[in-house]
Amino acid sequence: MKNILVARIDDRLIHGQVVTSWVKSYPINEILIIADDLAKNLLMQRIYKSVAPAGIEVKIMTNSGALSYLQEDSKKEENLLVLVKTPEVFEYLVENGICLTKIVLGGMGLLPGREVLIRNVSANEAERESLRRLIGSGIKIVYQMLPANKERDIEKLLNENQG
Repeated sequence: MKNILVARIDDRLIHGQVVTSWVKSYPINEILIIADDLAKNLLMQRIYKSVAPAGIEVKIMTNSGALSYLQEDSKKEENLLVLVKTPEVFEYLVENGICLTKIVLGGMGLLPGREVLIRNVSANEAERESLRRLIGSGIKIVYQMLPANKERDIEKLLNENQG
């Protein structure tokens, strides 16, 4: 299995904080974006790949393509930052055998049907249930905007904000 250093939910995917903080705080040499819509959009793929730091390979895959890729043996010194827009993508991976111990919530914008969970993280009921199931499977989920910020455990917030 590939070596996932950071699993992050952030609907902005690659942006300034990822480039300036996350990639520099961990020995990351590959960013894997899992998004079915982007995997079909060559223009957006080029844009995301162009904003990545030098020396960092960016791969953009569908859910199923990423599952197959992550199940492959890791190459020496291969360290991944996996970015997704919603928790359901990580739930799909975990249900299909990908081992995650921690997921970092970075940002999920306020869209119709979503309510604020914490700061810049909003979630609808299906997304909240997905987060609860991931936590129930033993995965720690934390809110952390930048690596230097203190982690905030999401489980308590989900339980306080049921419904």
